[in-house]
Amino acid sequence: MDTSRLSRFVGDLWDAEIVPQLVEYIRIPNKSPMFDKDWASHGHMDAAVKLIATWARSKLGQLPGATLDVVRLEGRTPLIYIEVPGPGEDTVLLYGHLDKQPEMTGWADDLGPWKPVLKGDKLYGRGGADDGYAIFGSLAALLALHEQGIPHARCVIMIEACEESGSYDLPFYVDHLAPRIGSPTLVVCLDSGCGNYDQLWLTTSLRGMTGGNLEVQVLEEGVHSGDASGVVPSSFRILRELLSRLEDPATGKIKPKELYVEVPAERIEQAKASADVLGTDIFSKFPRVEGMQPVTDDLAELVLNRTWRPQLAVTGIGGMPSLDSAGNVLRPFTAVKLSLRVPPTLSGAKAGTLVKQLLEADPPYGAKVSFTLGKDSSGWNAPALSPWLAEAVNGASQHYFGAPATYMGEGGSIPFMGMLGEKFPQAQFLITGVLGPHSNAHGPNEFLHIPTGKKVSMVVAEVVARHHQQGSKA
Repeated sequence: MDTSRLSRFVGDLWDAEIVPQLVEYIRIPNKSPMFDKDWASHGHMDAAVKLIATWARSKLGQLPGATLDVVRLEGRTPLIYIEVPGPGEDTVLLYGHLDKQPEMTGWADDLGPWKPVLKGDKLYGRGGADDGYAIFGSLAALLALHEQGIPHARCVIMIEACEESGSYDLPFYVDHLAPRIGSPTLVVCLDSGCGNYDQLWLTTSLRGMTGGNLEVQVLEEGVHSGDASGVVPSSFRILRELLSRLEDPATGKIKPKELYVEVPAERIEQAKASADVLGTDIFSKFPRVEGMQPVTDDLAELVLNRTWRPQLAVTGIGGMPSLDSAGNVLRPFTAVKLSLRVPPTLSGAKAGTLVKQLLEADPPYGAKVSFTLGKDSSGWNAPALSPWLAEAVNGASQHYFGAPATYMGEGGSIPFMGMLGEKFPQAQFLITGVLGPHSNAHGPNEFLHIPTGKKVSMVVAEVVARHHQQGSKA
């Protein structure tokens, strides 16, 4: 392989075609079904699928025998399925998604979720980095190999449209397409993060998630606070007490021991190594207010907190008027949306059941308490890397980033990884991505760091080629 030639090919393709396509993709408000219940009638998801599939089909002529299908199961979000033939019996599965998180507030005045803006080497807008670039990066890698006549195993590319809603449609597509997918021996996922933009980061684990809506009701309607306070308990105070069953309000630590797992020794050592590489960037990357400190000064503990320990976030609230409309009223109810990240090897469903029992048991003062569970997902812990893959990713990182590969878990969830880990226990996994410092997926001012997108595409090409070489030696 001529790595310089591969770099030029991928870089030119990104500049000439991929970035312009991503600009158009960002304009489409194709929010995931959880955030747009009328997604089918709105047509935005179909528009995104059409844009991406049209570009992909325009490149398949350079990949002999390649095919693309937009698969649609009744009542479910669509899925783009591509097959690229290759010699031998091995299969590489490359995965990504095209659905997006909702708008979120707080975007800079010159930016917006559906307003693509290029600033230097960053492309701002929702979904470019998370993770609309995945299909473009995957095809760029295969096209680069074919441009040099370098063989690779049969490749299957799957791009779903439900990931940001928990991938609840994906199991049905995996079962439906199982005879065509085969048994992958290498899985590539480009929907993850990177600790910095200076080297390749391999994701070693992903947390699972559970959560739902917690509501505390004390009255049928609001009443004068001067009349009722001190007589009727505040729904907010009761809710706060219930949350303290789950989370220590002073430390943020989750209380039930059943929500913890033993962290593997290898992951602890990798967390320490990541902390050494990143230093204070572990927390300084976040847009903290002046004077705000992290929960601990121990950097390795911060890495483990966000990758292997349960953590709670309150992501929404109901029953409260806005500040300018808040009269002297003791409100009838308070509701919050809870998002609980759980360790990689703990069942999301089991965690959800435990949390529901914990919050609904023995409601204070006999208040009406309900916790309605939402979608849950289990996490994933990567199998040990085969020697060939460890060597390949480190070599590719040196070739295109000029630095060795680094290993770290991620705090988010990619439900498909756990599903694939169960279905294909012998597969090797290359999980990486472009979501580095300040890229802010799910939040305002999300951006794609274009140089990293290019380099990740180059890494995928080299690793897929090495995978075939390794298979040929077997």
